[in-house]
Amino acid sequence: MRLLIVGAGGVGTAVAKTIAKWNLFGEVVVADALGDRAARAIAGAGPRFSSATVDASNERALTDLMVASGTTVVLNALDPRFVMPVFNAAFAAHASYLDMAMSLSTPHPTDPYRSTGRMLGDDQFAKSQAWEDHGLLALCGMGIEPGMSDVFARYAADSLFSSIDEIGVRDGANLAVAGYDFAPTFSIWTTIEECLNPPVIYERDRGWFTTPPFSEPETFVFPGGIGPVECVNVEHEEVLLIPRWVDCNRVTFKYGLGDEFIQVLSTLHKLGLDSTSPVSVGGASVSPRDLVAACLPNPAEIGDLITGVTCAGTWITGTGIDGAPREVYLYHLADNEWTMREFDSQAVVWQTALNPIVALELLDSGAWEGTGVLGPEALPAQPFLDLVNAHGAPWGIEERAARSA
Repeated sequence: MRLLIVGAGGVGTAVAKTIAKWNLFGEVVVADALGDRAARAIAGAGPRFSSATVDASNERALTDLMVASGTTVVLNALDPRFVMPVFNAAFAAHASYLDMAMSLSTPHPTDPYRSTGRMLGDDQFAKSQAWEDHGLLALCGMGIEPGMSDVFARYAADSLFSSIDEIGVRDGANLAVAGYDFAPTFSIWTTIEECLNPPVIYERDRGWFTTPPFSEPETFVFPGGIGPVECVNVEHEEVLLIPRWVDCNRVTFKYGLGDEFIQVLSTLHKLGLDSTSPVSVGGASVSPRDLVAACLPNPAEIGDLITGVTCAGTWITGTGIDGAPREVYLYHLADNEWTMREFDSQAVVWQTALNPIVALELLDSGAWEGTGVLGPEALPAQPFLDLVNAHGAPWGIEERAARSA
């Protein structure tokens, strides 16, 4: 495998560091628009690693880099704005492709809080037949959420349930950042996109539909000492991916954001600071959302200030293999103290980075294979979960009191 990682931010750097520590794969190139950042990402990684400078919005430059470096697999570690250029460049270079977030959505022009417009991943799924015809694989949404959460859904369908009522991805944490009143632990650009777009819900009888942001609040009790957290609907890829391959009645995604986080995001929206359209400021053209991101600390650089645990998981209800009602929560925990000590990466970033690495190992060994545009739930779950355990970052399962129909 000759791997190209596009993006040397927090997740891309964590992927490179972990691959080096675990001595995986063949030659690895890390590319970024900022060449010095790409070089820092591979510092001390060894002779198999090299860095490159590339503009990820320039599809031709990306293709040229892939061809020149002999790339066989591309991992897109950038925010969703750059999904399509990297995705298209990988196709042109005849390389396999992985990402951790799918192509962006566009709300319905007249009925955004009931009807879907262009949905997450639509632009990629529209090209699935071309990828299949060329014998190429694009494995999309292969982070932690989406990613491991989708693998959990597939595992539940294969091994735990005879029929599934609801699949609900639930994400919560008790992370705190010392010295900051407000400091997101993941890309604020992506967080704004997810949280302020109309959330999508899937129901068998209705298909996909939308609701207002932060709808359907519920209190969900998380393991790992996190406890009860209020969670709300957020736009996320799992809702668009899971129903394509897993038979169920309903799919939702809810984040445990907290009142303060919701208030901040709501204020940004009211002031227009969530916009990606450039405005003129003193003669300079500036995107308000990029300005907000520039004013906040870089999530990749605050690991030493973070304490606590983050939990990502999938809650499933339905009928168990034995015919009785069953309710489970499949989850993965990441403790920031451990991830900083072992990988020099903060918990949210490293937990995201773990999953494409595992997927790459399975593709490299042949345990996973396919063509076209696929989600994680299109592939067998057990090899993935076994490898996560083998890497010393185990997943868990919690039986919950099932509610009778």
